Parts: sequence; C-alpha cells; structure tokens
Amino acid sequence: MKDDIWRRDEIESPCVKLCMIHPEEQICVGCHRTLEEIAGWSRMTPEARRAVMSDLPGRAPRLARRRGGRAGRTEG
Repeated sequence: MKDDIWRRDEIESPCVKLCMIHPEEQICVGCHRTLEEIAGWSRMTPEARRAVMSDLPGRAPRLARRRGGRAGRTEG
C-alpha cells in the first residue's frame, strides 16, 4: 500500500478553534486574522496565506492590552 494515497494537500491555517472577533480590534482572538482573511482563506494562494501568517505574530499584542484590574481602577 502506498503512503501517498493518504497524503492530502490541506490548506495551511492558523485557526486554533477559538473563534471570536474582538469588537474593537476586529480580529479573531484565536488566530488574529480579520473577517476578510478568514472568509477568503480557501481562495488565497499559498503565497498570500504565508504573507498573512507572517503578519499574525505582530497582531497578537493588539489583544494583550487589559483595561480591568487594579490598573483600570487607578487610572484617570
């Protein structure tokens, strides 16, 4: 039995199945893609997907800011 029968060309995806769009940043809190990127992912070229994926780590800090806790109470 040949192993290449079971090999598949899956579309590389950063999805971590934590799908929720941040209301202010407008990116997914799980994968950090925009709605447009998520919707068009399967139609993107491999190069376009790689370009988006290389940009994702830079988007993560946009969601790391917290406004609650002690800092949120003592500001202002």
